[in-house]
Amino acid sequence: MEIHLPAVPLAEIFSYLDGFSLLQAAQVNKVKTLKIPCCLIDQLLAGTPLSWNVVADRESLWRRLCLRKWCFNDDTQEHLCTQLWQQLGTQTWKQFFLHRTRQERCMEWARPEDFVYREIPGDLGDFRLLEYLSGSGLTMDGQGKSILCTVSDKGTLSTWDVKEHIKTWSSPVQQSIITSLAILPEMKLAITGDLERAIKVWNCHDRDAVAIRTMPRDYCTLKAFLTKDGAFLMVGDSAGHIYTFMLPQLWCVSVVKSFECAVQLLQCSPENKWVFACKMHPHVFPKVFLTECLLNSSKNCSLLYICLPFAPFHKVCWTPRMENRVTIMYWRNSHNTMEFITFDLGLEKIGGKDAIEADQIANFLLPAHIGTPESMGVSDGNVIVFGSGPSLFLYTIDGLQLHRFEDHQRNIMTLWVLNIV
Repeated sequence: MEIHLPAVPLAEIFSYLDGFSLLQAAQVNKVKTLKIPCCLIDQLLAGTPLSWNVVADRESLWRRLCLRKWCFNDDTQEHLCTQLWQQLGTQTWKQFFLHRTRQERCMEWARPEDFVYREIPGDLGDFRLLEYLSGSGLTMDGQGKSILCTVSDKGTLSTWDVKEHIKTWSSPVQQSIITSLAILPEMKLAITGDLERAIKVWNCHDRDAVAIRTMPRDYCTLKAFLTKDGAFLMVGDSAGHIYTFMLPQLWCVSVVKSFECAVQLLQCSPENKWVFACKMHPHVFPKVFLTECLLNSSKNCSLLYICLPFAPFHKVCWTPRMENRVTIMYWRNSHNTMEFITFDLGLEKIGGKDAIEADQIANFLLPAHIGTPESMGVSDGNVIVFGSGPSLFLYTIDGLQLHRFEDHQRNIMTLWVLNIV
């Protein structure tokens, strides 16, 4: 039966559309009929029918679309929604969507000559560590600040306005050399570790650190992240422990013995459901932990993890926007061959208890004539990108070579993969 849908059910249908389809619906300036199953008619007759363009221009629809496109992480959606709303100003969510989409398309088609670089002025020593503290995204008015956080060999932690190329804040000179830097952009926090095992949390506008904790052993890696339960810092030490602290106070939440050797890498999945932990060693297999267990200080919560029997481990990447997919690169046959292998992780009940399952969905061997990659990235389109020497390669997760770029003059040491769509 054909029926003129009222505004509420029509808006619910429109909520499943992408931006292009919603714009098309907004061009229809009349009430249109749709074929609806008879069993649903009674549920949909409430309300007054409105023209499609009126319904398609609803703020709630465009707000939901913006959050779905740029704030896919439910745990941090409220904070990111606030950030987007601050960028709106007097604009509507629809105008924000159109403006930001145009900006991203410009970035996508940008050429090398479209970019400029600026040098940080002054004799500030060598920058050992650099991270974006804020502003790596796009803004409505183009006036947003990009703040870079740096650690110099002169013992200071500093922040810089990239656009204005000026220093906005600097810590006092530290007595011990800073060896590690972690960033939590959502809270504008920087976390440093030094040779004296001191972990310090900085808000990057006060002179002194807001919290300090000295580790009982040498630490190897820091990882800060945000969940629905709060902000946390994980620290891997030389004895195989993973410490979890709540930020910014550095309250200890849990201590877990994960390996019999040092934890050299901690890497969280996109929504921080999983933690990949490992040591670069030919006889130590990496492990994937369920983050929820690491955040629970109760002894009644059993630690859930799975060991991935692939070593020596070389690189790892979580697939953006796909919470459970991870790709690792490891040496096969005693450093003779490099292999890429991709897993989908999940929780299953085994014998009445939760267990982590790793389903291998793809793998391939890197051709022998390609040198060892120094960098690696993964897109949510099942594409692996890596640099080998001066060449940049694109492969599917099944091993089909899509492209090889030869534009670089020097070896590619690092890269980032940005998923725009």
